[in-house]
Amino acid sequence: MYLLDLGVRPWKQSMLIFHTLARMGVEAMVTVSPETPFISVGYFQDLEKEVDTAYCEKAGLPIIRREVGGGTVYLDRDQIFYHIIWNQDNPAFPKSVKEIYQQLSIPPIETYEEYGIQTKFREVNDIITTEGRKIAGLGGADIDDSMVFVGSLIMDFDFNAMAHAIKVPDEKFRDKVFKTMEENVTTMKKELGRLPPREELTGVLHSRYEDLLGKLTPLTLSDDVVAKMEELAVWFDSPEFKYRKTPKVPSGVKIKEGVEILYGMYKAQGGLIRTQQEVVEARIADIGISGDFTLLPKKELAGLEASLADTQRDESEVVNAIEEFYEESEVQTPGVEPRDITKAVMEAK
Repeated sequence: MYLLDLGVRPWKQSMLIFHTLARMGVEAMVTVSPETPFISVGYFQDLEKEVDTAYCEKAGLPIIRREVGGGTVYLDRDQIFYHIIWNQDNPAFPKSVKEIYQQLSIPPIETYEEYGIQTKFREVNDIITTEGRKIAGLGGADIDDSMVFVGSLIMDFDFNAMAHAIKVPDEKFRDKVFKTMEENVTTMKKELGRLPPREELTGVLHSRYEDLLGKLTPLTLSDDVVAKMEELAVWFDSPEFKYRKTPKVPSGVKIKEGVEILYGMYKAQGGLIRTQQEVVEARIADIGISGDFTLLPKKELAGLEASLADTQRDESEVVNAIEEFYEESEVQTPGVEPRDITKAVMEAK
């Protein structure tokens, strides 16, 4: 497995690098920080519902959708991001998403411990201190024939920018978001009162991942990889990808007698689930599912939606259809069960 220690790179490269290596079939560990801040939305999220785009434009914060699930995040050079990319058939890695998170979170946990910060893994995908404050979020996804695992060492964090970047009903609610984040999320600077040298910190992290994965062979960023990133950027910048999963109707609307568009959400342990349904004579004619959950393989989202087409909008019918889909597809949604999706369907108004 290769090691690409990229230091500080242009913001878009810092996100596109693991997407590119995964498509190229390169097994590697990457460490990188973005030169300038940006906002990243999860693969299954509805950007226009999750992000305050007006604030981001005013603040000069670009927005990109990643091919990893989870929620909206603010990224800047005060965070060191690590990406592990491997072939899906590599027997050295677990197949279960839960086991991937647990195993690959060990090196960052040990890195924090090296600096006197005691942490542990918390399901579904967080690293928390012994006091219960989040100090890292984790993510995973399938990209072509590769798997990726992503996370960060949070040296410092701009809570104000994050609170303003997400869409909220009003400013009072935004104040609550800011206060809650400050109370429940921590950083190395908060814990230590100082910032460890970046090179030293990444060196410890590389060493801990070598203990787990074996020898990491240093690799420089080639012109071919940069060219592939530039090609991929065209797709990532396209409205088709960036604004995918946007519902056509933002709230429940009666079209005519017996035909309705329903919209709802449900918060499961593994994330928020949104549904947009076209219901005809009490049957689901069409459904869109989005949110900040994780689903692997991610292409199966379309299959999940298709499994509910023409299903009677009855709780037992819906859960049976979803459970049958899970069994046939062997899809993994850590922290989200068929009954959670059923609730997101049935609670739509």
